[in-house]
Amino acid sequence: MSERIEIKIDRDMCKGCGICIKYCPKEVLARSEDLNQYDNHYPEVVSADKCISCRRCELYCPDFAIEVKEVKDEKEEKE
Repeated sequence: MSERIEIKIDRDMCKGCGICIKYCPKEVLARSEDLNQYDNHYPEVVSADKCISCRRCELYCPDFAIEVKEVKDEKEEKE
């Protein structure tokens, strides 16, 4: 069974500080061109395959707007 990383961003909780982008060692996140309901540029996942699940983005986010999960791929388990 393999695992994949899932990064969830709550766009409307984000204040656009960019801390998550700055502290990601693998440049998984980038500033979105889009705005949330508060006119902030939230982060978006640009390289999910590079994520090493260090959770720095999640730990440093002052607004708890990011969640990193390791999801087990159950399809491969059945084969």
